[in-house]
Amino acid sequence: MPQRVLIVGAGFAGMWAALSAARALDLAGRSAGSLEIVVVAPEPYLHVRPRLYESDAASMKAPLLDLFAAVGVRFHQGTVEAIDTGARTILTRDAKGTTSSLGYDRLVLASGSRLFRPSIPGLDEFAFSVDQTDEAVALDLHLRALAKRPASVSRNTVVVAGGGFTGIEIVAEIPTRLRSFLGVDAAIRAVVVEQADAIGPDLGPGPRPVIENALDAAGVERRLGAAVTSIGRDFIALSNGETIATQTVIWTAGARAQALTAQVPGQRDRFGRLQVDRDLRVPDAKNVFAAGDVACAATDDVGNVASMSCQHAMALGRSAGHNAVQDLLGLPLRPYTQVKYVTCVDLGPWGAVYTEGWERTVMLTGKEAKDLKRQINSLWIYPPPADRAAIFDAADPARLVVA
Repeated sequence: MPQRVLIVGAGFAGMWAALSAARALDLAGRSAGSLEIVVVAPEPYLHVRPRLYESDAASMKAPLLDLFAAVGVRFHQGTVEAIDTGARTILTRDAKGTTSSLGYDRLVLASGSRLFRPSIPGLDEFAFSVDQTDEAVALDLHLRALAKRPASVSRNTVVVAGGGFTGIEIVAEIPTRLRSFLGVDAAIRAVVVEQADAIGPDLGPGPRPVIENALDAAGVERRLGAAVTSIGRDFIALSNGETIATQTVIWTAGARAQALTAQVPGQRDRFGRLQVDRDLRVPDAKNVFAAGDVACAATDDVGNVASMSCQHAMALGRSAGHNAVQDLLGLPLRPYTQVKYVTCVDLGPWGAVYTEGWERTVMLTGKEAKDLKRQINSLWIYPPPADRAAIFDAADPARLVVA
């Protein structure tokens, strides 16, 4: 039987891990008959999660089967339910409920993250989200259906819970999006609730004035230093004693690594991510590499750690897939590094803000930043064409080293 590199997940990290693994195999002069690369995921699509704050969420995905076929990667459709690192096997279940056991020689865990949902009364029953494609589609259908309901303050009010990156992007777009359904003259109210005492707490003070100006221009209200205590069909209650009448609450407050990380021996950070070494190997599970939102990985030598973001997932995937194959073939591994860090936050019709560095120095704002954001969202984060040479060029882990 051929040796096998098994990749769990087909998101940004999983897709790039598979393509980079195929590239490493090709460079080593080995055929797919002697070492196979298998991706396991519920669907053969890349769901473009960074765009789910936009409308038309159902279209935010890219097919992967032709891409994988071009470089000899096999796809196994199913959901991974269990990982046995001792036996080096995983258990999968398909849509019909049929289970399968797959063995591996090296495993790349790239199963992503899920939205953090604390125990708040009414959260599961009444709140929407844009974390997964089906959830963003449900929100879009809800917003469109509001026009059929009787006009009221609660119908015309949207509250976004969480003033981080995702919360800012969706609340900045909500007024225009809601008016497209309710009418341009509709009296719209948009409110963002953030538990910290400043909007975008993780983004730091650099871009904050730009974000505040954009939200002010959109008429977005801010409730800072307040937590959500309960959510109902037509209200949200806050820890400051305020109750806001609303039929639309969108929960965006934080993410956690997918639960499979708990089945891999090792240390985890507060987000549930596995601590990995510079080669992205899990120290307590020598045959397992981790990438994307399940990996707590140092990006440099000065203490910065990869964020749970598309830009880091893509680079982590390239390194993890490459290293898994190299390790299996007894060839040198390439330590992961990602010294350049940028952010580009969409601020709705106002524009966007683009920063560079971990200190988030503002480089572009308004229309210039918006043009860059559109390029990122429509081109840079999508898969390459299903051409072997183009794929291998894009999957080169040397792309990580950007000064």
